[in-house]
Amino acid sequence: MLYHSYCRLYQTAYRTAAPFMHWRTPERLHGTGSVEQLPALLKAKGVRQLLVVTDARIMQLGLADPFLSLLREQDIGVSLYDQIEPNPTTAQIEAARQLYEKTACDAIAAFGGGSVIDCAKAAAARIARPGRTLREMRGQLKVRRDLPLLAAVPTTAGTGSEATVAAVVSEPETKEKYAVNDTVLIPHIAVHDPLLTVGMPPAVTAETGMDALTHAVEAYIGRSGTKETKRLSESAVPLILSHLPAAYADGEDLEARGAMLEAAYQAGRAFTRAYVGNIHAVAHTLSAWYGVPHGRANAVVMPHVLRYYGTAVHRPLAALADAAGLDAGDEAARAEAFIRRIEKMNEQMGLPAHLPAIRTADLPFLVEQALAEANPLYPVPVIFGRGDMTLVYRLVQGTA
Repeated sequence: MLYHSYCRLYQTAYRTAAPFMHWRTPERLHGTGSVEQLPALLKAKGVRQLLVVTDARIMQLGLADPFLSLLREQDIGVSLYDQIEPNPTTAQIEAARQLYEKTACDAIAAFGGGSVIDCAKAAAARIARPGRTLREMRGQLKVRRDLPLLAAVPTTAGTGSEATVAAVVSEPETKEKYAVNDTVLIPHIAVHDPLLTVGMPPAVTAETGMDALTHAVEAYIGRSGTKETKRLSESAVPLILSHLPAAYADGEDLEARGAMLEAAYQAGRAFTRAYVGNIHAVAHTLSAWYGVPHGRANAVVMPHVLRYYGTAVHRPLAALADAAGLDAGDEAARAEAFIRRIEKMNEQMGLPAHLPAIRTADLPFLVEQALAEANPLYPVPVIFGRGDMTLVYRLVQGTA
């Protein structure tokens, strides 16, 4: 009980301080073809040499080629780093930072999914704080320096990283995945061009879309929400439930793709202020230990954690069910209908209900890492102890 009180006191301190922080809202370019407006905007802001962070697949597909050509037409030099893999590592982040400094860049553009954007944000943090390692900046508000101009061009609709304070870093050697969180990491510019997401494979569409849903749900059910974050979640959830199945079924559906970009952005803005919770704490360990894609891990873990919370989340989940048009009786019934809707969407998109690859021998280590991430920071509806977290892992594993 004393530990629970400490966690709630810690969370209250952050909630009290939050209104006095600078929560930047990115300058947005959105709509079909909007990425073509970015080079001229960068030129107008005085950019001369741009570090473009992306990945090899995007380059192979030629997805960034028109953007790179327009940069050169604007006489903006390009330094290209395209070695980002899912779950960016400290080595990749350092390589991007070194290229920025070696080629005298004065701005950064992240062109890709959440991993690419996280890498760019983490590299920008290292540029702003050359005397600090990423490990030393892990946690809350340890950057505290202005970043170089940072533009984010998402090619997936899920992380909302173009609007958030977080850069998630992986260290394969220690099997750790942690976040550097600071309001200065919110990008200055966000570009939402649905054409850039048309090439997403169905599996990636499903996983990233469920990541966005997790952000919206955890921001809504947590204890640090504001009127604005609740409004954003109540808008994002129906968009996702309505448009994710369509985007999964037909990758060329520009209306669905645009709606998912908007939903991911709204969910990102919601959780960056209201935080995530135990779902993310568990999912991060599954990515670090077993290489499960982050959105896939969230999708599997979410129903199990929401049910485990029990009556503590019936009211907010019932409100989300109402926002999504799920009419299912009393508060408890509507909350259960919302969880079942998540499970049904997972099933329709080929996402599993359990992850039997979780090794029972690993559970003590997984539990400790998840608890270290969640407590005392995350303002969750129910604070988990070792017993709670162990049972959740067994539910996800399919053995409980």
